[in-house]
Amino acid sequence: MAVTFRDYYETLGVPRDADEKKIKAAYRKLARKWHPDLHSGKAKEQAEEKFKEINEAYEVLSDAEKRAKYDRLGSNWKNGDQFDPGDMGSTYYSSGDFNPADFQGFSDFFASIFSSRPGGNQRQAGYYDGSMRGQDVESEIGLTLEEAYHGGNKSLHLSAGQVCGKCHGRGIAGHAVCTQCGGTGSISAPRNIEVKIPAGVTTGSSIRLKGQGGEGMGGGPRGDLYLKVKLLPHPLFTVQGKDIEYILTLRPDQAVLGDKITVPTLDRSLRVTIPPGTPNGRRLRLKGQGLPGRQGNNGDQYVKIDISLPSAISDEEKELYRKIRAIHERQADV
Repeated sequence: MAVTFRDYYETLGVPRDADEKKIKAAYRKLARKWHPDLHSGKAKEQAEEKFKEINEAYEVLSDAEKRAKYDRLGSNWKNGDQFDPGDMGSTYYSSGDFNPADFQGFSDFFASIFSSRPGGNQRQAGYYDGSMRGQDVESEIGLTLEEAYHGGNKSLHLSAGQVCGKCHGRGIAGHAVCTQCGGTGSISAPRNIEVKIPAGVTTGSSIRLKGQGGEGMGGGPRGDLYLKVKLLPHPLFTVQGKDIEYILTLRPDQAVLGDKITVPTLDRSLRVTIPPGTPNGRRLRLKGQGLPGRQGNNGDQYVKIDISLPSAISDEEKELYRKIRAIHERQADV
């Protein structure tokens, strides 16, 4: 039965005379790029297929016996051509030895060549068996404005990847895709970590936790965990970079005559002077009362004035407003 030829050299992007070192380097680079844990949705499905192709190519080209057998096909085959394994002769193919269940996760092309296992020394496919650093992981951390202002420690519960205990990170158990990790080589494990929050972080900031990412393979070090900061909505303040804004509602008489009013900040309450004749929408600056910056370069807090009429006005107040209107009318007639 004809199967589609696979160019393993092209899959790894190496020439046919590449040595073991180049093949290994190409595999590690591609394995990192296409690791399914780094993708999601439809892209994850594509990555899983690509990952299997890369593992299959490495399984063949990193094994001297398999590579020699594969090279016997010749260098003129092109990807997509139909290949009849029967043309190779019984030395390289024996249909009686072929058990499809033994080659799940491999292509029909691979199974058609190596199912007879000459020499009985077939190696398990999957990840590179040497040391490999764990994957970097990105997650999100939600912080209150007070936590961002003061900094400090925060406990975080998350799931991080660790090497699958069944396939030991190879993605293949026996000759089938590992059922425990789905062929990814890693599984998610919940854990609690203590995070040190630098004072002054803002939305979009990234906190790096060295060695808290995915577990390494073959004794390799863990990757890093990057926490992307998201500031939670605050009932009093809005954030603009390192600056914060607070809306202060004034009565008309306070805006006209001026006043002294206590306003909150992230650190303490401050007494603010409202100049006489303050218009609606004016912003008063409280220097250095925003989020902390490097070397004391803190942001500012702005107090935005919102002039509003009381919801209920007494008869006495209405009479005073009539007198004010009368004064304005007399001035207009002059």
